[in-house]
Amino acid sequence: LLSGTQACAPAAIEILLPGHAPEAGPPRLGVKLPEAFPLPSIPQDNPFTSEKATLGRFLFYDRRLSGNQTYSCASCHQQRLAFTDGRSRALGATGELHSMSAMSLTNVAYNASFTWSDPKVRSLEQQALIPMYNEAPVELGLAGRDQEILRRFRSDPQYQDMFQAAFSRSADPFQMVNITRALATFERTMISGNSAYDRHVYQADPEALDEVSRHGMELFFSDRLSCSRCHAGFNLSGPVQWFQRPAARLLFHNTGLYDLRRPSFPDPNTGLLAHTGKKSHLGQFRAPTLRNIELTAPYMHDGSIATLEEVIEHYDAGGRAFRGRQRRQLGRSARHRSRLVRPQHLSKQEKSALVAFLECLTDWQFVNDPRLGDPFSGSTNADSDL
Repeated sequence: LLSGTQACAPAAIEILLPGHAPEAGPPRLGVKLPEAFPLPSIPQDNPFTSEKATLGRFLFYDRRLSGNQTYSCASCHQQRLAFTDGRSRALGATGELHSMSAMSLTNVAYNASFTWSDPKVRSLEQQALIPMYNEAPVELGLAGRDQEILRRFRSDPQYQDMFQAAFSRSADPFQMVNITRALATFERTMISGNSAYDRHVYQADPEALDEVSRHGMELFFSDRLSCSRCHAGFNLSGPVQWFQRPAARLLFHNTGLYDLRRPSFPDPNTGLLAHTGKKSHLGQFRAPTLRNIELTAPYMHDGSIATLEEVIEHYDAGGRAFRGRQRRQLGRSARHRSRLVRPQHLSKQEKSALVAFLECLTDWQFVNDPRLGDPFSGSTNADSDL
């Protein structure tokens, strides 16, 4: 329960990729870490500074960081929703609907990989490039507009000061690479570790969880259900990375969401298959953190499950392959489904207890922390609460 290690699910797809070069010394993050949280890994070419984090916060909430100046990073990552957007599928600056949901930024400083299924995106600096320049679908819509975007910020006296303070050693601090570095630095300060669960387990507060929630926690970490085999360690997630830890072994899972004989996982949401071309990787997605899960509905990579109660029903049934009259006929035909996803035969009380436990993972301090909020507060550039 208290371990930061990742248990490997028997049917999980594992990919081992090299991590960042080791830091010269312990990284500085600029925020106090919760109990049992290790030091995060920070790239040597983008060390933390408070000036850089401040600049990143402004850029994160500024609509001028989109081609048509209608969207910001915060449009899809709203603090009150644990930095998600409440949509089943994300919406870009031009109104184009995405195929997948916006992932939570909770504790992204520890992510071993980013996006739902691309094993090649291994840093926040890399990840920032995807919404900035993606054209299929368009997200922020910056492709081919670098100089225009830089002019917007270069002409603003406040940004002149902030860019110079954050990148004082650069002859010209107004560069797109510096925008990605500032965004990544700010996002690494999004540390969440003060939920009722944390207070009960790590701060030894016996009153933090009630009896029902404690029962749900016992079920979650039990060998019977094996929930913690995929949502493991201090972050209740798939593999994580931290300072001086060896390169994480990435895990991707097929949870039986669509993988019947027909229909299969709909294009373009084929999971790891889309990046490796291997048929056995169909429907493999990484397990996100469960921290603040109460606030990040709807669920799954495509937002196809609306509530936590329905998520529990999904896993209790062993995935959609086991639903209704299809239970016996299709139970063995959900190809590539993780062996951990199997019928559990939970009682009504057990299902309620699991939901109660998941709701105890909400960190209200995190989603109300003014240090992570909109610095414009009412300005036309802001995008804090769409």
